[in-house]
Amino acid sequence: MSLKPRSRWQASALHLAISVLIGLGVLLVMLELWYPTPLFEAAGGNGLLFLVVGVDVVIGPLITLVIFAPGKPGLKLDLSVIAALQTAALVYGVHIVYLAHPAYLVFVKDRFEVATPVDLAPAELARARFAEFKRVPLGAPEFVASDFPTDPQERNALVKAALSGLDVQNFPRYWVPYAQRTKEVLAKAETIEQLRKSDPEVAKAVDGYLARSQTPAASVRYLGLRAREAWVAVLVDPKTARPLKMLIAQKL
Repeated sequence: MSLKPRSRWQASALHLAISVLIGLGVLLVMLELWYPTPLFEAAGGNGLLFLVVGVDVVIGPLITLVIFAPGKPGLKLDLSVIAALQTAALVYGVHIVYLAHPAYLVFVKDRFEVATPVDLAPAELARARFAEFKRVPLGAPEFVASDFPTDPQERNALVKAALSGLDVQNFPRYWVPYAQRTKEVLAKAETIEQLRKSDPEVAKAVDGYLARSQTPAASVRYLGLRAREAWVAVLVDPKTARPLKMLIAQKL
């Protein structure tokens, strides 16, 4: 197809091809950086995919199909406006996706909880004890651990916050680097044999992965991660607590 389209159909097809390439690039960033497998599915990524890629990729080429006519006065201006609006929509969509992505995976009591950028108020980030938690990471989700306050007033404040849907994973001032709490993580992590007794359905999903990857059950421990639309199995190293693999364990 010529880069100088001679009909509205050629123009729309060219616009669609460019939009698809850009959309695929954005999707790649989402999947590889912000939503490593399987967090995209667990977080309800299909809706996000429709928002960012589906709407933006389809609407621009459709508008081009309607307004394009070779030699039309003001055509360049019309196409420039379409491109500007489409870019603005894409930037807005990417921003929404960023706000909803798992920024931190917080170990709380006996499982992991997700903290997204929208869950972390700037005032709370400023109160973080550790400098690395005073900002939301731009890249992949980071594993952290959370302590519980010992002060009675702080405990009461946390209980009140829970009534509005907030918990310790929403307050970076209680967080500590994951490496400092590996003993606590391993103390709560289940062996696969224990998991088979405590939650056979989740164990079935984990056993399936272990069989496919030929991973010995003794070489991992299990902890759950609660996401928006699924429980995720987090398999960790039994000696270091280093996260090794995440997989969908159970849909909510």
